[in-house]
Amino acid sequence: MKSCVCGSKKAFSHCCEPLLTGKSKAKTIRQLVRSRYAAYALGGQKKYLMQTWHPATAENLKVAELDTGSLQWQSLEIVSYQQKGDLGHAEFIACYIDEDGDKKEHHEISVFRRFKGVWFYLDGKIIDPE
Repeated sequence: MKSCVCGSKKAFSHCCEPLLTGKSKAKTIRQLVRSRYAAYALGGQKKYLMQTWHPATAENLKVAELDTGSLQWQSLEIVSYQQKGDLGHAEFIACYIDEDGDKKEHHEISVFRRFKGVWFYLDGKIIDPE
């Protein structure tokens, strides 16, 4: 069993893979956060990232901007999340090693919106390390 890169301890085939391949859609914000992290960690998943980005905020986004190929994603911690109706948010910390070999954290509070039963990443605020 190949464990999922999102850190869920589930098999990749039963966790993020069905989402990344389009066989299923995220039913919760938490699933979407995990699958989007997996998309970055695995690389080559720009199409999935664009498909899960809400059209209202993805309008001017360029696919090239989603390339984090020089980063080595290490772990994901979902600090908190909340869904209420068709809106929700999640705070997470994604650890990575940058191109210089330095350990870094991407700490973000993301906002999500459900549209026609499907969750989308709407926007996020990066929390600067102190």
